[in-house]
Amino acid sequence: MPASATLKNLLVKVDGEIVAIGVPGDREVDMDKVEAHFAPAAVELVTAEDFTGRADLVRGYVGPQGLEKVRYLADPRVAPGTAWITGANKEGVHARNVVAGRDFEVDAYVDAVVVQEGDPCPVCGTGLKLDRAIEIGHIFQLGRKYADALQLDVLGQQGKPVRVTMGSYGIGVSRAVAALAEQHADEQGLVWPAEIAPADVHVVAAGKALQTELALDVSQKLGDAGVRVLVDDRAGVSPGVKFTDAELIGVPKILVAGRRSADGVLELKDRRTGEREELTVDEAIARLTGK
Repeated sequence: MPASATLKNLLVKVDGEIVAIGVPGDREVDMDKVEAHFAPAAVELVTAEDFTGRADLVRGYVGPQGLEKVRYLADPRVAPGTAWITGANKEGVHARNVVAGRDFEVDAYVDAVVVQEGDPCPVCGTGLKLDRAIEIGHIFQLGRKYADALQLDVLGQQGKPVRVTMGSYGIGVSRAVAALAEQHADEQGLVWPAEIAPADVHVVAAGKALQTELALDVSQKLGDAGVRVLVDDRAGVSPGVKFTDAELIGVPKILVAGRRSADGVLELKDRRTGEREELTVDEAIARLTGK
């Protein structure tokens, strides 16, 4: 029997009142939708203690038939006339051919399931396509949860205290940075756009004393010219690790003091394109400062 033929029933408490929500067995309940439906009321899952003294509520075997003093909400797929396999409200027992409208009534239909690929659009009927995204802004309906805790009241129209209903919205700086990182990266690591990069150039000293001396010298000159410089002059770290870290960090330009340091020649690499060229110190400074 496919999961879609079963009816699972989630119990929640809405301002302390137990409410059942029925959805097909192949779907998951979206608690954000449930909370939005009942807002500003507080919604929470039932606990083991809530089953105590309730003969009509058998944990793990709840069925909509025979529920006592429990509001029953359901996904629109639990339409009148549909038949289900569901809990029989008895330990270890399930019931077959439980028909909506005959064996139980739905008090209200709510969109309470997590969407899936192919779900029809409510306007045009086209199947839904899921894709990756990143949230850079948000809106929260806080209801009165925190207002009640803080006893936050304002004067109402009649001049009497009224408990406020809270909400929040915003665009997070860290979220925006994460969105940029998602869009500007490759297999080696980040590839920062120059406008928001943490530095303009990443100077890497391959490791030998002469290479480190040259890297520090050119870094000082670039810094004096107003260029933001990140310097890797770590001792005891192999050149391969330094180069890998430079790719990972993703500064737009990587300037390496390597095998031709004795000749005063550096290697300049474009992090995005991978293009490399050898330049003297003066040429590198001119290229990086635009002078």
